[in-house]
Amino acid sequence: MGPDHPECPERLASINDHMIALGLDGHVVRHEATRATREQLSRVHAAAYVEAIERAAPSSGLRYLDPDTALNRHSVEAALHAAGAVVNAVDLVCGGEYMTAFCAVRPPGHHAESGRAMGFCVFNNVAVGAAHALAVHGLSRVAIVDFDVHHGNGTEEMYSDDEHVLMVSTFQYPLYPYSGVDNPAPNMVNVPLAAGSGSAQFRAAVTDRWLPALDAFEPELIVISAGFDAHRDDPLAGLAFTEDDYAWVTQQLMAVARRYASGRVVSSLEGGYALSALGRSAAAHVRELISA
Repeated sequence: MGPDHPECPERLASINDHMIALGLDGHVVRHEATRATREQLSRVHAAAYVEAIERAAPSSGLRYLDPDTALNRHSVEAALHAAGAVVNAVDLVCGGEYMTAFCAVRPPGHHAESGRAMGFCVFNNVAVGAAHALAVHGLSRVAIVDFDVHHGNGTEEMYSDDEHVLMVSTFQYPLYPYSGVDNPAPNMVNVPLAAGSGSAQFRAAVTDRWLPALDAFEPELIVISAGFDAHRDDPLAGLAFTEDDYAWVTQQLMAVARRYASGRVVSSLEGGYALSALGRSAAAHVRELISA
């Protein structure tokens, strides 16, 4: 997205480096994602929006979709593969080939609304994957879990009042996109956290709010918007989580998945902009997905 932009290619390199350093690389099977199709994208995005994005890539330079979100000539292809990765992961997990999957993708997705790109996001990767699980794999209850430091406004817009989807989330408030606190739908369990909130507040939110809602819903699949920008080292926000918190919440979610979803979890990368903290946190998350 241009020089000095926080959503940079080095994010994925840091995750890969930390996976290797922790000895996790030999315990994962890597897959190259296919492109999401128009049919898959149009389950949650307006067809006209999908067509407009496909035409929007510039032949050179950058084209801004909003003040924070730019396309270069490769960005649309990357966004199609990012959404396609979650679709592929849902197929592999729901098909029984794997129990868990982590999609190390760019650009992120949870801010993208049905007809609007924003917040570094072009297509809503987790929303596309959840819709695929419902439409193709015959599931009737999919839980979306979002622990990114920013509220997943796009995912909420797409799934508010959908009886087949439960969304649980924590996020710093007030903070971009300044949403998630005004009259959420009954299937939205949003827990805003004040700047400076750390492990204790996060774990209380999960224990007191998320887990009872997830147990009542009995999801057949858990899809995670795995943003690691609530880490205390991250420059874009003010929460104070650590990589141990990401390991802990993954353990809690895996326990829910074992109770109701045959252990099935698909996770997809969202934010995380302090490179070392991102790598450590994502590796801690993946370690728990593997150990499940």
